[in-house]
Amino acid sequence: MKDHRDVIIRPVVSEKSYGLLEENVYTFVVAPSASKPEIRDAIEEIFDVSVLKVNTLNRKGKRKRNRRTGGFGQRSGQKRALVTLAEGNSIDLFEA
Repeated sequence: MKDHRDVIIRPVVSEKSYGLLEENVYTFVVAPSASKPEIRDAIEEIFDVSVLKVNTLNRKGKRKRNRRTGGFGQRSGQKRALVTLAEGNSIDLFEA
């Protein structure tokens, strides 16, 4: 059994993620090996909320050009989880 804080790495802070907060959907970067039930359990345990749905997506890292050598590098990819909470639940971490 993994520690819940190893499953959830960090919240995503972006315009799009803040727009989803109105629909009670929170976005997190999660461990690449994390499954949806593990993510659900981790969110419920860490933040003491009720999770309705978990959607995941794997984002491939961007290819970036190195200005000095002219070669290309690769940013690392990441797995994200879009977590929908039950009505009346919220995570204070995102409230500004």
